Amino acid sequence: MSSLSAVTEGETLPPSGPDRNRSGGRQQNCCLIGAAVKCFPLSPQVRQMAAVLLRRLLSSSFDEVYPALSPEMQTAIKTELLNGIQAEVLPNIRKKTCDIAAELARNLIDDEGNNQWPEVLKFLFDSVNSQNVGLREAALHIFWNFPGIFGNQQQHYLEVIKRMLVQCMQDQENPPIRTLAARAAASFVLSNETNTALLKHFSDLLPGILQAVNESCYQGDDAVLKSLVEIADTAPKYLRPNLEATLQLSLKLCADTNLTNMQRQLALEVIVTLSETAAAMLRKHTSIVSQSVAGESALDRIACGLGGKIGCHQQMEAILNEIVSFVLLFCQDPHPRVRYAACNAIGQMATDFAPTFQKKFHDKVISALLQTMEDQTNPRVQAHAAAALINFTEDCPKALLIPYLDNLVQHLHVIMVAKLQELIQKGTKLVLEQVVTSIASVADTAEEKFVPYYDLFMPSLKHIVENAFMPDASAVMQLLLKTQTDFNDLEDDDPQISYMISAWARMCKILGKEFQQYLPVVMGPLMKTASIKPEVALLDTQDMENMCEDDGWEFVNLGDQQSFGIKTAGLEEKATACQMLVCYAKELKEARVRVAAAESMPLLLECARVRGPEYLTQMWHFMCDALIKAIGTEPDSDVLSEIMHSFAKCIELMGDGCLNNEHFEELGGILKGKLEEHFKNQELRQDYDEQVEETLQDEDENDVYILTKVSDILHSVFSSYKEKVLPWFEQLLQLIVNLICPHRPWADRQWGLCIFDDVVEHCSPSSFKYAEYFLRPMLQSLCDSSPEVRQAAAYGVGVMAQFGGENYRPFCTEALPLLVGVIQAADSKAKENVNATENCISAVGKVMKYRPECASVSEILPHWLSWLPLNEDKEEAVHTFNFLCDLIESNNPIVLGPDNTNLPKIFSIIADGVVNESIKREDGCSKRLANVIRQVQVSGGLWTQCVSTLNETQQKAIQDLLNTA
Repeated sequence: MSSLSAVTEGETLPPSGPDRNRSGGRQQNCCLIGAAVKCFPLSPQVRQMAAVLLRRLLSSSFDEVYPALSPEMQTAIKTELLNGIQAEVLPNIRKKTCDIAAELARNLIDDEGNNQWPEVLKFLFDSVNSQNVGLREAALHIFWNFPGIFGNQQQHYLEVIKRMLVQCMQDQENPPIRTLAARAAASFVLSNETNTALLKHFSDLLPGILQAVNESCYQGDDAVLKSLVEIADTAPKYLRPNLEATLQLSLKLCADTNLTNMQRQLALEVIVTLSETAAAMLRKHTSIVSQSVAGESALDRIACGLGGKIGCHQQMEAILNEIVSFVLLFCQDPHPRVRYAACNAIGQMATDFAPTFQKKFHDKVISALLQTMEDQTNPRVQAHAAAALINFTEDCPKALLIPYLDNLVQHLHVIMVAKLQELIQKGTKLVLEQVVTSIASVADTAEEKFVPYYDLFMPSLKHIVENAFMPDASAVMQLLLKTQTDFNDLEDDDPQISYMISAWARMCKILGKEFQQYLPVVMGPLMKTASIKPEVALLDTQDMENMCEDDGWEFVNLGDQQSFGIKTAGLEEKATACQMLVCYAKELKEARVRVAAAESMPLLLECARVRGPEYLTQMWHFMCDALIKAIGTEPDSDVLSEIMHSFAKCIELMGDGCLNNEHFEELGGILKGKLEEHFKNQELRQDYDEQVEETLQDEDENDVYILTKVSDILHSVFSSYKEKVLPWFEQLLQLIVNLICPHRPWADRQWGLCIFDDVVEHCSPSSFKYAEYFLRPMLQSLCDSSPEVRQAAAYGVGVMAQFGGENYRPFCTEALPLLVGVIQAADSKAKENVNATENCISAVGKVMKYRPECASVSEILPHWLSWLPLNEDKEEAVHTFNFLCDLIESNNPIVLGPDNTNLPKIFSIIADGVVNESIKREDGCSKRLANVIRQVQVSGGLWTQCVSTLNETQQKAIQDLLNTA
């Protein structure tokens, strides 16, 4: 130690020589730097740098350096660190020394969780109760840095930890202590994200954390707010007891223009993140998406199976190689129109055959499109090539796009810069618009991999926004409002309404929160439009014939001597020889108005949140009345489905309490009517002439699409109201039961089962009183010939195991062999079956996890492991990876295998999950999987064995996970 006294300011510590033993050099560096931290004659800058270096050394090379030190030296370092913290007077250096202590403590927790540095725990307890504010800060800083410091003694000290944090968060005389205590509490919550009991026990600390968020933001510190964002991302359920307060605080901070833009964005990020991670508390996007995808997949399969003019997907896919090679040749054709058509074909195929098209032809297509985009003399060809690239990248798996990122970025940047100059000099923007959209699409697919290119693109993009639109945005909106006459004086069919509402919807998306100032003007006409009720009638054929067409009625024959009529005279004043065609065109325009109005409503609700709860409630009730009336009267099935979709989305946005008794009564009657109409229409279509087969098929598809939207609305109601809504649901119960009867079409059975899935998932044990209606059909549906029905049934088994309660145990036991049979079927991985199969795999995992008494876990686990990963159903993939983490973290001998022989297989599963984007950085399980890999990484031989079995793509995926999680 004394040898350092001669080192003066400006001098450097002696480096180890080139022939010096590397490990020995690090040991000496460890001693020298540790001494420098304490050596007061050195300047604060040198001591601070020494502390940073020592921490890095412990972090990167602990196993090489520390165990090689003598026990006396190890004890001396621990003692000097704690003494140094107590003696240090400079806050910055004390903080750096605390960082070293935390890093050392982290490395001194052994494999059994024993803390081999008990003195640091005593130091924490003594310091947090000290009268010295600096020592209290030091204790909190160490705990914040390493909340796992108590190791396997954490449960024993749980009450002590809680008292420590509460005491510090209530320190009214020292705001920094309150802030640091809140950060430490948040860190402790995050480190125990999977310990539900602990999170519940520490839930009463959340009000203190929220108070610290509020206080610290107004003191210019956003660290606690960042911690709140992390909790929303990783442990959102911790926020459940104080969710209202969390949202209100976030909205308040978001709207406060006195705060910095970064703070306001972070506050908004809390809400946005919760909307993505808190399925049970806010809205469950993924479930809706999976149901919509399943519905559209069903329609696609109908087209593929029929072939010919209805759908040639199946026929083309078999010869796609030849088609693509042929089309790509035309990208080099001398005539620009031919090159334009080739780009059009590539873009269409990229959409229709995604993601197979991207996986098979990425190298050829990206190269051809980039080359075509360089066609400076033909802007329309350039723009169309960029548009085709957008189609390609939108559905391109991330792992496939990354290798091309540098090349894509280089080309897109060069073209953007050139076209920006054209915009400035000539005012032309056709190509620029498409190139900017291409950049956005590439960035959206590449996600965090696009971050290094931010600085490259941002100056040009900022210039475009500042000079090409934003200065005009307010003026454009004012012009729209000035042009607008009094909507109460307009006829329902006035074309101004259609164009004006479409313009408002786009302006709302562009201006975001800034649009709120225009809401009072926009809402009146928007609601008036949404609730337009054309005059309609259901007449006997004889009555219909007695009505003169000059009265402006058009009719559609429904069969059984009945006709549906709509009065179009109010939509078209001039009666001419082309009246039917003109009226049809006018009716189409009116439909667009109603669609635009419905689509705008969720956006407007989001804007209204910024104005405050009273304004939001008032607007919602206005919207709710209009939407319910529109659902009950809308004659156009396409428009109706859009209105129903928006209504479901709005219910999820508003949550529990958004519907009053009158709303429920009216909605129940409407949904009952839609279901009764669905059954009636199917009966009418049973006897038909082959000449009208296609028309009837279209009607059937429309009916099924409306059925999916009925399911969407019920899903939103169940997810918001839980078991409280069951008495209301009973008026629909028998109709839903009819849907799942064995003789019903597969689409009926699929969506009927989906509705009962929601009953089980969101109403938990209370759902069992309806078990007699759906349990047996659901069990039988596990073996159904339709994969969509199998998928809905398998999902139902999974939620029964997870949420259903004790009464469902026998059913879970009975379902298990049926699930395994589906998984092990010869064609289970075929394209049309894979989603149903993956839901079965997930359901087996949920039964083992939540109802292990229903399964022979030791027998099933090896098979279950062999079925992983899930690549198609991303939502269920998360469940399986979380369960896999549970098993690995508990050192399950079956999963790990004797002497960890299964670890290479587990590495392969994790790698494939990353490659196929079944594991995403934002998922909580990505961190857990990365920790599994890191634990193996420290064991050299085992690590080498695991990595050597992976191909290059898998190895890169493992590294990406380690770098990002």
